[in-house]
Amino acid sequence: CLLLNGALASEILCVLRYRHHQIAAKGIDFPQVAAQFKEHAESEEKHMLMIAERINQLGGDADFNPATISERSATEYGEARDLMMMVREDLVAERIAVEVYRKLIQWFGAGDPTTRRMLEEILEDEEEHANEMSDLLAKVELH
Repeated sequence: CLLLNGALASEILCVLRYRHHQIAAKGIDFPQVAAQFKEHAESEEKHMLMIAERINQLGGDADFNPATISERSATEYGEARDLMMMVREDLVAERIAVEVYRKLIQWFGAGDPTTRRMLEEILEDEEEHANEMSDLLAKVELH
């Protein structure tokens, strides 16, 4: 459950970062980007709950402790102040998440097919998010 709690911490941090970017992007007057951030935040929240529920099913304790989230997370909250940096931070975080989930899938392998399938579903979403952030970065750079 330690590995899954690390993934849980990363998802919590991603939800917070995307929500921050969603609100900040509205202030920058890029409603389509804010909508993308909102969509990703909702997806990351779904991942967060899936992982927390799986930890519970495995007899573990899903660790939502805010005091230790950043040290357990594979990604960072970030410090972006402009739209391009927000998209870059999210792209980097998504690429890290993709690698983390690939490693977790290998680790769980055939030993826990239920957890592996859940992680594969999350990985598919994270790969899609990374592609969307990459496309968005290209659009933002044109402005």
